[in-house]
Amino acid sequence: MVVGTAINGKNGLEKVMKLRPDVVLLDNVMPVLDGLKTLACIMKEQPTPIVIVSSLGERAEEITLTAFEYGAVDVIEKPSGILSQSMPEMAEEICRKVRIASKANLKNLECMRDSEPLNPEKGETKENRVLKKAAPVRNILAIGASTGGPRALEKLICSLPGELPAAVLVVQHMPPGFTASLSKRLDAKSALRVKEAQEGDRVEEGTVLIAPGNYHMEIVRNKVNSLEKETVHLSCGPKELGSRPSVNVLFRSIAPVYGSRVISLVLTGMNCDGADGAEEIKKMGGKVIAEARISCVVYGMPGEIIKRNLADLVLPLDKMAEEIIRIIG
Repeated sequence: MVVGTAINGKNGLEKVMKLRPDVVLLDNVMPVLDGLKTLACIMKEQPTPIVIVSSLGERAEEITLTAFEYGAVDVIEKPSGILSQSMPEMAEEICRKVRIASKANLKNLECMRDSEPLNPEKGETKENRVLKKAAPVRNILAIGASTGGPRALEKLICSLPGELPAAVLVVQHMPPGFTASLSKRLDAKSALRVKEAQEGDRVEEGTVLIAPGNYHMEIVRNKVNSLEKETVHLSCGPKELGSRPSVNVLFRSIAPVYGSRVISLVLTGMNCDGADGAEEIKKMGGKVIAEARISCVVYGMPGEIIKRNLADLVLPLDKMAEEIIRIIG
């Protein structure tokens, strides 16, 4: 392995053009030429898999999400506190994400066009629509994604109608903090209500709940005012397949609760998170849809679903919303 460094964005851009690396680790705050401008230039002149290295904070998280729109494939959180204590864990994460990024299909980033901000429907807000729906949830749309997932989620969720007769549950592998910014951004662009899940949140039609970074999200059935309701339970249990939140944990929790009402989607991402959970969903009569290789940035997670013969359907990203509406309708 050969590793190089650059002292600022301009110097980094020059080295990328000259040396043509397999992967670029890019800070979101740099002198001379900042991270977003450097990223935009690289993707225009010499498309290369890019992993953003970002600090926490609302502004930094927004910059990172914009970086996904510009073509970044993943993010690594800068360590906080005593650097020496977090370096071994960070080094392992850097190596893992660099290896994954090196396998990214950059051509498929072009499949994920930016969505326009939502024009609210006259006379009715997203919150009002959700409040109207006191009846039990009819359908569950459960989505798992990893590398390349933020842009895929934007494309998919922003294509779903506000009156979708389903609750939507999402696990996206991201560090803590970034899932809150992702939720806000999707909420601004989608006809559905989107929020980062909190302990005790009700599962409701018309609402998208995104698992917060560093927490597993499970759905449990509780009694509320003598009625049984499904709510969110968050935990810091052990990582599964190196991830917390884990797609498997979510899928396994909803299989016995919702059974045949579950439609699960496994989108772009490395490794096999979601496959074990998809098996449980299939056993309970639910459906499993895998993203087709043609639209994946990284084909690992959907590929494992197909390899295990778990997929009821294999669809490119731009065909998923239409098919989901058809199945639920």
